Amino acid sequence: MDITGGVQLADGTQPSVVTGIDDYSRFCVSAKVVARATAKPVCDALAEAMRAHGVPEAVLTDNGKVFTARFGLGTGEVLFDRICRDNGIRHLLTAPRSPTTTGKVERFHKTMKREFLDGKVFDTIADAQAALDGWVAEYNSTREHQSLGDRPPIERFLLARAELLEPVDPEPDPQAAAVEFVAPAPRVSRVVDATGRISLGGHRYHVGRWLALETVEVTVLDGLVEIHHAGVLIATHARRHLPEKEPKVLRRQGRRARVPSRSVAVTRKVDSSGSISFAGSNYRAGNTYRRRQVEVSVVGDSVQIAFEGQLIRTHPIRHDRAKEHGAFANPSGRPRRINAA
Repeated sequence: MDITGGVQLADGTQPSVVTGIDDYSRFCVSAKVVARATAKPVCDALAEAMRAHGVPEAVLTDNGKVFTARFGLGTGEVLFDRICRDNGIRHLLTAPRSPTTTGKVERFHKTMKREFLDGKVFDTIADAQAALDGWVAEYNSTREHQSLGDRPPIERFLLARAELLEPVDPEPDPQAAAVEFVAPAPRVSRVVDATGRISLGGHRYHVGRWLALETVEVTVLDGLVEIHHAGVLIATHARRHLPEKEPKVLRRQGRRARVPSRSVAVTRKVDSSGSISFAGSNYRAGNTYRRRQVEVSVVGDSVQIAFEGQLIRTHPIRHDRAKEHGAFANPSGRPRRINAA
């Protein structure tokens, strides 16, 4: 499932379209025009698709905040995730900045815009939806699809269509919610060591070297160890420590975070090859950031490169540690050399 634009209304507004494509047959299961693609309209589109075509085994989406809390500020699941869980659907997420993973639905967007939306202006959302429904019916049942051997998607979709299952109502029962309270899973804090791991219940769990010396929050729920940093779920592991150790582990709040010995950031300018120079060694930042200023810091045994507050690269240290003093000598964190910005 995905969200796209391209709809034009007479009053100048531009609604969005919540789309869904069956991976096997390219059959369009959802094309719902919504004024704003917020959580409720997107989930309504998912529910409508399930009522019309059955409950799928899995749903693939990107990491938009209406689909997942993976990169959000909150720590709980969003409504879309809850609907998937309640209906036994595996919710698959693309890797960050990997639009080709959802290439089939993106290709559907291109076809829809070229063959239907381009040049059209609708009076209302209802008019746009009615017209789009007609085009989708033709796309599914009549229009030949090259990847399907020049056959319409419905022919393959019907071959794989299993018995329809009634979707579970995603809306909670207000009376049940009033009497049932689920306590949040207890959390403990841990400091990530220089190798990118934490210790919990006598076992070590991988977090990532890019978070060395950072404090993370750990929860244990239903046999899973979930690790959060700044409110974002960054790792999930099957529990390896003994369950009987859990009460003691969860009561121990862990060490307070230590300030990294080299946590000050200095500014460097990315050269034409996409690299920066730090303490006499070159580190790759990426061609995207050529001629731009980035922040460089040493955390644990890694060099971290950030752009506008977002971490973009992490490298193992290659420079002579004795030269770090010169790199950090300026209190403002900016190097004196003109060509290094």
